[in-house]
Amino acid sequence: MALRVWASQAATSLGIGCRRPLRSLGFPAVPFSRGFSDVIEGLKYADSHEWVKSDGKLGTVGITQHAQEHLGDVVFVDLPEVGVSVSKGSSFGAVESVKATSDIISPVSGEVVETNTKLTETPALINGSPYDEGWIIKVRIQDPSETDTLMNAEQYKHFCEQEDASH
Repeated sequence: MALRVWASQAATSLGIGCRRPLRSLGFPAVPFSRGFSDVIEGLKYADSHEWVKSDGKLGTVGITQHAQEHLGDVVFVDLPEVGVSVSKGSSFGAVESVKATSDIISPVSGEVVETNTKLTETPALINGSPYDEGWIIKVRIQDPSETDTLMNAEQYKHFCEQEDASH
């Protein structure tokens, strides 16, 4: 595990990578041109670069591959307490990297029912596996229709390409 995280960090630093199936989420990686980050079909994306996988009333939330690439090596994750309410568009925690600290914005409203406590000891899981082992919280979604306003994979890819072109 530690070797895989180290290898992932080294590959990220060198700007290289490989695509491995994200079997545990049940979605294949969708490769895009320009060496663009993995974008996963079936997830919903916020313009603040968080994703949510919704199974009706339960949502798993994390930050995107694109976001973690821009952050660099993640060294600390501030997680909320279980039982706390989160609101769509509001911060519920932070990700600290060697470059910057960024708020984590909730893509949905609801109650935190689980946090990924592995991130307290191994925050680099976000770099090595942002859609799998690097998930951040699980939320009991208050209104499942909130996900309808989020972007699908194709829309998010286009959003990121436009954002990168403007920088």
